[in-house]
Amino acid sequence: MDSSTVNNERPVLDLDSPKIQRYNQMRKIKDKMASAGVGIGGVSVLAAILLIFFYLLYEVIPMFQSAEVKQLYSFELPEKAQPTLYLATEEQNDLGLQVVANGDMVFFSLADGSEKQRFSLPLPEGVSVSSFAVDSDASRLMIFGLSNGQALVAKHQYRVTYPDDKRLITPRIVYPYGEAPMQITESGEALQQISMRDGDSELVVVAHDGRQVSGVRFNKEENMLTEELELEAEALSFPAFQGVPGQLLIDIAQRWLFVVLDNQRIATYNLKDEEQLADVQLAKPISDIRWLLGGISLLMTNQAGEVSQWFMVNEKGAFSLREIRRFDSESQKPALLAIEQRRKGFMTVDENGFLQIFHSTADRLVFDKQMVDGRVEHIALSPRANRALVATADNQLHVYEVKNKHPEVSWSVLWSKVWYESYEKPEYIWQSSSSSNDFEPKLSLVPLSFGTLKAAFYAMLLGAPLAVCGAIYTAYFMTPMMRRKVKPLIELMEALPTVILGFLAGLWLAPFMEKNLAGIFTILIAMPVGILLFAYLMSRLPMRMQNVINDGWHGFILIPVVVLIGMFSFSVSPGIENLLFEGDMRVWLSNEVGIPFDQRNALVVGIAMGFAVVPTIFSIAEDAIFSVPKHLSYGSLALGATPWQTLVGVVIPTASPGIFSALMIGLGRAVGETMIVLMATGNTPIMDANIFEGMRTLSANIAVEVPEAEVDSTHYRVLFLAAFVLFMFTFFVNTGAEMIRHRLRKKYGSL
Repeated sequence: MDSSTVNNERPVLDLDSPKIQRYNQMRKIKDKMASAGVGIGGVSVLAAILLIFFYLLYEVIPMFQSAEVKQLYSFELPEKAQPTLYLATEEQNDLGLQVVANGDMVFFSLADGSEKQRFSLPLPEGVSVSSFAVDSDASRLMIFGLSNGQALVAKHQYRVTYPDDKRLITPRIVYPYGEAPMQITESGEALQQISMRDGDSELVVVAHDGRQVSGVRFNKEENMLTEELELEAEALSFPAFQGVPGQLLIDIAQRWLFVVLDNQRIATYNLKDEEQLADVQLAKPISDIRWLLGGISLLMTNQAGEVSQWFMVNEKGAFSLREIRRFDSESQKPALLAIEQRRKGFMTVDENGFLQIFHSTADRLVFDKQMVDGRVEHIALSPRANRALVATADNQLHVYEVKNKHPEVSWSVLWSKVWYESYEKPEYIWQSSSSSNDFEPKLSLVPLSFGTLKAAFYAMLLGAPLAVCGAIYTAYFMTPMMRRKVKPLIELMEALPTVILGFLAGLWLAPFMEKNLAGIFTILIAMPVGILLFAYLMSRLPMRMQNVINDGWHGFILIPVVVLIGMFSFSVSPGIENLLFEGDMRVWLSNEVGIPFDQRNALVVGIAMGFAVVPTIFSIAEDAIFSVPKHLSYGSLALGATPWQTLVGVVIPTASPGIFSALMIGLGRAVGETMIVLMATGNTPIMDANIFEGMRTLSANIAVEVPEAEVDSTHYRVLFLAAFVLFMFTFFVNTGAEMIRHRLRKKYGSL
């Protein structure tokens, strides 16, 4: 058969046949569908991340918005003949109260100023009101100093009913200590200044009659037969204050009396120890002075329009009145103060009608605007601080609606040290709730951020070396048969719920470590030393005995060594404690070294959370090392390098992008971990790097407090801000890690 015949009989492949064309067309469709699916998936992931980002911003931004104030009504006060002493409103903002100089208490409509009801004090014949003060706006207790040296305590109350489904508020005046006036001074002179502070067991009244400051402490006792409250009077004596006494103020604990002297000095007197402290000289005369909510801090404005906050500070056992902060007031005129009844906020209105709203703890000015024409005489805030009353010299009352939802938040509150009431110095504090109505929220995110980094640091300190070294040994040295068993077993650990790890860490590991603390530290020293010693002894064995163990199985025979070293460490723990730590290492650390020890601490978290991040880091790092092309390591060995030199010089650099990614993913897991740190630590938001102290992390704090937070409250939104901080932290860490990974891949990709 000739060649031409053979060539003519060869089959011809037709690439343009209908079947091939249909196949190519289907491939194109599948490629496009796959590309579209991958693209849609990627865009969806990015969109989901952006939605999370913008939703968190949506919840956070309202906290930093300014307040809004809008005028509602203007009308004449119902009582025009008598000077006004005091203004107030009830909680529903339907009724206002005007207390006038003759002792009348007039309730009027806040919508039109019409008089609703009037009450008069039960004054003795020929006696008039000479001074007036309130315990606090929140308590609604008022005290009237009389011209005969006596005083009368009254309280305004409100009864809410709904006849015909319409709200009806009925005001009344009660006299909690009887309608008979209380004797304050023996001289019988008119009380020119008066102050009171009511407590559970005592009522303290201090007054000035033009000659001296006098006071009475009324001890409360309940009559067992009549169940009536009886007052037992105890006279209080005061030194002669150098100057003309003005306003008198008593703190909430009935310990400190502050006397304004000559309108530019403040004298401090200890009511409990009967001791006078050094006077505080002010730079400028006082315009107004009031108690902030809680009765601990004094707020004052001076003739230059400056606003400042003061309270007593204990410095090494010695108390002194200190200026804590000065607010950025835009006014330069004398101003009046009105205090919020449920938050640490306040309002000032200067004599020209310039209105400002502040929050004391946040050191924040949330509103300032010229609002009133005419000289301002009196101001007041409603119980919910959503109405403001401003009375001018022409007897006009201006009613304003106030919208000020989140004044408690500022950059300084969240990220700077804040000097809170009753603290000796500025601190970073997180304490979002309390049983006290006068509580001052402390919303610093610094302790939570510190706790997050502390927990992640100790977890990575323990987990990262074990995971990476285990991955190196498993991928590079271990025999394939053993690797096929070890790698899935370690990866299976990742499926273990973290709540189980937290449960075991909190209820078993923490008490065990407290009892065997010396044994834990003995293991940290004995384990590496014991393994190195065992390796050295193995190298000294005859070659025929060493050859019995095949390459890659050395890790298996280390298992009994590790177990024995652990048993040895815990068995000698009591002896070590008796020899070195006086029988109890925990007590020795606290008493001798000054290191506090909590049972649930960072060491427990490091072990438990390290156990949780090991599978993540191990799996990714092991795959990266195992994926290094074999020809690279074979070429290195062929050129005379040892296995260790090949590992360090070739394998690890080539796998470094994957190892670095594993560490970053493990760090992200540690930062975002919730249940382990929630159950295995004391969950206390403190800033202490001590490994034996607990912490609170951002994620654990969100898990604990979100169910208790009122929706749309400041606390609620600050928790969203904590989530936003956590989101941004992981975003920047992952972005930075990706940039480093690409540089490592570019650098070592040519190997």
